[in-house]
Amino acid sequence: MSSDSEMAIFGEAAPYLRKSEKERIAAQNKPFDAKSSVFVVHAKESFVKGTITSRESGKVTVKTEGGEVIFSMNPPKYDKIEDMAMMTHLH
Repeated sequence: MSSDSEMAIFGEAAPYLRKSEKERIAAQNKPFDAKSSVFVVHAKESFVKGTITSRESGKVTVKTEGGEVIFSMNPPKYDKIEDMAMMTHLH
């Protein structure tokens, strides 16, 4: 894993390639429920974040902007992760 100082070689693009140490720590400590956080296919945005609000007789209700197919979502600590092999869910 590279340090923030090593990201300086990327200049102005660096903030978009990797979160700051403060943001990474905040993401690691953010509450996350893997059973209710999902990604939903969206016509314009490709995927949007969603939260399962109910499960009844094989049907799932998700609170989001819209979509059709549901995929499990990775915890926020994996946002902009450098090694995708560490991700719990890879779509």
